[in-house]
Amino acid sequence: MSSSAVVGLQWGDEGKGKVIDSLASEADFVVRYAGGNNAGHTVIVGDEKYVLHLIPGGILHAGTINLIGRGLVVDLAALLEEMDGLIARGVPVDERLRIDGRAHVIFPYHRQLDGMAEAKLGEGKIGTTGRGIGPAYADKVARNGIRVADLLQPEYFATRLKAVLAEKSALAEKVYGQSLRDCDDLVERALEMAKRLFPLIVDGGAMIRAGYRDGKRVLFEGAQGTMLDLDSGTFPFVTSSWTGVAGIAGGTGVSPRSLDRALAVTKAYTTRVGEGPFPSELHGEVGERLRAAGNEYGATTGRPRRCGWFDVVLGRYSCEVNGLDGIFLTNLDVLSGFGDLQVVTGYRHAGHVLTDFPGENSVLEELEVVTEILPGWDEDITAVRSFEDLPPNCQNYVDFLEQQMGVPFERISVGPGRDQIFVGKNGSESLWQ
Repeated sequence: MSSSAVVGLQWGDEGKGKVIDSLASEADFVVRYAGGNNAGHTVIVGDEKYVLHLIPGGILHAGTINLIGRGLVVDLAALLEEMDGLIARGVPVDERLRIDGRAHVIFPYHRQLDGMAEAKLGEGKIGTTGRGIGPAYADKVARNGIRVADLLQPEYFATRLKAVLAEKSALAEKVYGQSLRDCDDLVERALEMAKRLFPLIVDGGAMIRAGYRDGKRVLFEGAQGTMLDLDSGTFPFVTSSWTGVAGIAGGTGVSPRSLDRALAVTKAYTTRVGEGPFPSELHGEVGERLRAAGNEYGATTGRPRRCGWFDVVLGRYSCEVNGLDGIFLTNLDVLSGFGDLQVVTGYRHAGHVLTDFPGENSVLEELEVVTEILPGWDEDITAVRSFEDLPPNCQNYVDFLEQQMGVPFERISVGPGRDQIFVGKNGSESLWQ
């Protein structure tokens, strides 16, 4: 038996889709455990590009069952659209996809309330994707949410939804001074969409626990990144779920003691979408150049990503809270031709140098970064397939990051393709135990 988890080390967009795809070829189950269609995982297969939002990243592999776990919030229309897009490209989705009946449903009123709340916050907005993720999770915590399995019982579902709609309508009118839209026939529309999903609904936790007992390989897929985790991230500028390794047990129904290996993905620099503190952020020409070189625009929203140097203070923190066994380093090729590179090794605040990531946003917004300058390289490394063939300065850069993080770089990626990834200097030949 073997189980591995892959999470994001930074604020998401690290390249998890490619990593999940590379490991999924040997997995029996790929299990997504948090988030919703606010995530975007990109997989390049030959000349084909796939962008996945709700569906786990093993969907392109025959013989792999992909589970939307109970920790997700699911927009039915978005899921069906994603399924149809894959089916149109020849992917047998119904054979490979399952949905935990305990997952919660996103309805149109969640998206509308999401937009109303952001607008009311004004300059203090969080920078959500507007897809209703936060309001759906809020309903879950308030025990007012509706789960996928509820749609299997039409009368019960209709009663629940009508009661919730009355409350949400009052909230929209009295707090935001607006009216909800598209709610008149919501019961009928939701039940019609759900009919197609009925054969895919399972008790996901029981399925994965049985598979683990039977010696199957299970891959847990994280969404977003550790620094967007509801508790471990830069609150309140975070997502509404637990994106790190700690979220797996609650989001799947599998014991935390069943996880054998914890892995994370990080870029060779740092990016962030939306609002919130970002100590290593670059402003001006260098930041713009990094964004252009890395094509740093969100796979889900298209929003330009904020870009900065690699931050080992943030990285070490993420390694520690996730208990990582290894790291995948991506986008190393983007740094070719940048000249000298800087790495953030500490934060200067109130006369002191901090080497631990602070939990207070007030500190994060006031500090200055301490950096180490490393010589860069000019060579194109996209065709490199071994650590030893990287330019010397590139090897030194990777070695420095690895030493600072204290966790081995298992794999190094030098481009978006499936074949542009190789074993790191201290990596293992196999990532499955």
